[in-house]
Amino acid sequence: MVLDKIILFALGCGGLGVVYALLTAAWVTKQPAGSERMQEISGAIAEGATAFLNREYKTVGIVMVVLAALLTYLGKWTAVGFVIGTVGSAVAGYIGMMVSVKANVRTTEAAKDGIQPALNVAFKGGSVTGIMVVGLGLLALTGYYSVVRAIAPVDEAFHALIGLGFGCSLMSVFARIAGGIYTKAADVGADLVGKVEAGIPEDDPRNAAVIADNVGDNVGDCAGMAADLYETYTVTLVAAMLLAKTIYGPGSRWVEFPLLIGGISIVASIIGTFFVRLGKSQYIMGALYKGLAVSGILAAGAFYVASDMFLSRPGVEQIFTPMGVFTIAVIGLLLTGLIVMITEYFTSKSFNPVKSIAAASQTGHGTNVIAGLAVSMRSTGAPALVICGAIMWAYSLGGGFAGNPGGGLFAIALSAVAMLSMTGIVVAIDSYGPITDNAGGIAEMAELPESVRAVTDPLDAVGNTTKAVTKGYAIGSAALAALVLFAEFSRSFEAGLAFDLSNPKVLVGLFIGGLLPYFFGSLLMEAVGKAAGGVVEEVRRQFRELPGIMEGTTRPEYGKCVDIVTQSAIKQMMLPALIPVAAPVVVGLLLGKEALGGVLIGSIVTGLFLAIAMTSGGGAWDNAKKFIEDGMYGGKGSDAHKAAVTGDTVGDPYKDTAGPAINPMIKVVNIVALLIIPLIK
Repeated sequence: MVLDKIILFALGCGGLGVVYALLTAAWVTKQPAGSERMQEISGAIAEGATAFLNREYKTVGIVMVVLAALLTYLGKWTAVGFVIGTVGSAVAGYIGMMVSVKANVRTTEAAKDGIQPALNVAFKGGSVTGIMVVGLGLLALTGYYSVVRAIAPVDEAFHALIGLGFGCSLMSVFARIAGGIYTKAADVGADLVGKVEAGIPEDDPRNAAVIADNVGDNVGDCAGMAADLYETYTVTLVAAMLLAKTIYGPGSRWVEFPLLIGGISIVASIIGTFFVRLGKSQYIMGALYKGLAVSGILAAGAFYVASDMFLSRPGVEQIFTPMGVFTIAVIGLLLTGLIVMITEYFTSKSFNPVKSIAAASQTGHGTNVIAGLAVSMRSTGAPALVICGAIMWAYSLGGGFAGNPGGGLFAIALSAVAMLSMTGIVVAIDSYGPITDNAGGIAEMAELPESVRAVTDPLDAVGNTTKAVTKGYAIGSAALAALVLFAEFSRSFEAGLAFDLSNPKVLVGLFIGGLLPYFFGSLLMEAVGKAAGGVVEEVRRQFRELPGIMEGTTRPEYGKCVDIVTQSAIKQMMLPALIPVAAPVVVGLLLGKEALGGVLIGSIVTGLFLAIAMTSGGGAWDNAKKFIEDGMYGGKGSDAHKAAVTGDTVGDPYKDTAGPAINPMIKVVNIVALLIIPLIK
């Protein structure tokens, strides 16, 4: 089997990403881990996180085997791709989480030497997850594509890629749902009893839910985000390749061009990680953005060179000029930057939206919630408009308005690929968040000097913003990826597919699709509430029956809370995860392709707005609470602070459970629709 140069390049870059991640992981584990007490706390967090993921993966494994058996009806290579996608997503999340729980205590220890050493350890730990996601994702996709193209018929080979994407999507949904329920049930329960009822600080070792809370940071924000963006990254590449095949033919060189963009960006992201350093201003967010900016600039320059070389190859259709391809790719990079900036504006303590929620807390719990809801709704406007602008700009550059709709759609797909090509550095910035959060918790529980918390607290505060920013990026990229999947679906029927609004099936599909994110989100919010209630009752019981806890003479039973949220998350993840799988199958088989197309569009539109509102609104509520804890409006323990804690408990499942899980949900709906096309043609 003779491999094309692009395939070899992509395989090499994917392998480089995996090697970099493993070497960085080895460096992190060699750093000093602190005192015996610090290592004991970190070990408890690692034990809880590992036990949870093992139970989650066993459950997903059973579902994977059943679905793989069913998918053999659509082709054995589709079933094999499904297994590869599921396992790849799971491995990326697992490795990232394991390094995260090793990096937390080492960040705490490094904080004794100052903010730069602590930042260095935390970000390096996060970069393992980020670069592993893109490296393993590109390696798995390119490797499977090159093998299946060589041994299977063309149609089966490309349908196998849909199976691979479906595997990634399914694992992502389970990881987001289960991890989100776990982390927010523990967090909300700990806050309600600890901060509000007992009046003790966050991460206080007297709170029985504190270990479960720290475990949740890793399984939700690290493993969950890794699986989410692994899926979005892989599915976007698959969607672009499928669209190129549909528009230009399976033998077109443009089918492999997205892999070239992915490979370039891995190298650019690796280089960018070395530029994350504090300047004279000691601006932590600026240090992280420096790495993102360097990665984007290097990638943009390389895109032009690669486009020029690609277009000069024999047999390549001259559908774009090098400058045209470069500009299309830059649209994706600009969209990344704009969404990051917009999300930071709505979720950072430095700007008016968060300050307005904090100010509203002075007049009570209700006004805090009202202000938070208003900010969450308003936060949807700017991201939607910049996504609209990117779509129109890319479509025009592809000749969509000049009689070449196929070229316009492929240009949108390339912009989405360029946007997702920044996944490595973006996930690195995100995974830094749970590491610094845990580092602060370990410092508190190990009763380290205030000088250590003076380092971990500002790192943690920035981590809250980075997590919100990454979720905004994930949502925007998910919307573009879903649109590309829909474009492929709509062009997959030889007789065409007309969406006539006078057709009642189309209208029914739109309404069902619009309903799905709301119903899906409601199940997750309810699940967090139920699980958090169990945590609250358990912590209250321990305070009541073990009076020595408050005096510090009796150690809380941390394992009880870990067990409660683990069992609840595993139990309640099944129904929501099956909804996006079952809905398109039922609609497609009963009502046909037009109704199914309506479902896809409806889910994308409402899913985008609901996910943005939840994640940005939740992040704003969280940082409004922290704004007050910094000393505003009476500070900790004040009436305004109690109201802000209430808002934060509403915002927590918004931003870390329901909102992020909508990302993979809308892509699962779309990719299942592609899977069942042979059944509804």
